[in-house]
Amino acid sequence: MSTATPSRAARSAPPAGSVAAKPQARGDRPAPWRVTKRLALSEITCHDGNELHELDADPRVMRYIGSGRASTRAQIDDAMHRIPRAYALYPGLGTWRATRRDNGEFIGWFALKYIPGTAEVEVGYRLRHGAWGRGYATEGARELVRHGFDDLGLYRIVGVTHPQNTASQRVLLKAGLADAGWGHYYGRPVRVFERVRDAAWRPKWANDGAPPPFDASRLAPRPAMRARAG
Repeated sequence: MSTATPSRAARSAPPAGSVAAKPQARGDRPAPWRVTKRLALSEITCHDGNELHELDADPRVMRYIGSGRASTRAQIDDAMHRIPRAYALYPGLGTWRATRRDNGEFIGWFALKYIPGTAEVEVGYRLRHGAWGRGYATEGARELVRHGFDDLGLYRIVGVTHPQNTASQRVLLKAGLADAGWGHYYGRPVRVFERVRDAAWRPKWANDGAPPPFDASRLAPRPAMRARAG
């Protein structure tokens, strides 16, 4: 299902959800792009690579992400080239560095971005382990969902999680998304959550309106292929 792209008017709209009226830049850091009651979200710059590498080096953080392995420095360097370009390529969308407003501590990042290879806009986040359990994930995700609908005029926003990541599933529910069943993104089966502007944008299922059942055996690793003798 396709998702509406931001209109020209929405791209130039001021950040209606900001709490601070005129945030100021600090040193070589850009001014916060968006603030909530406790969080400040800023554009990621070339100065943030070490923080992102530290974040992705924690096995507790990476447990349900991708292969579950820590990101390499080369992967972080690639992200540091991609993320800043996305701000100009997709105005209003992106990945933002998250800090606490009370002390400036880096806690992770939040994102509202296209899922690669699709027209779906996804809300996501990745937080340091020390920031878990304090409501930061819900607070940041809820603000980005509001931004997507109110400022950008999106029609549908999704969130995807590892099937066993029940903590993130609870966050997406509290951020205003609804359970939409199973999907296949990032090359693997995932749990999908969604929020739509109008019910007409919600997928229709053949089995009495419920998402189709999922065969859990699909999560098992596939047997290795044997090379065929020449």
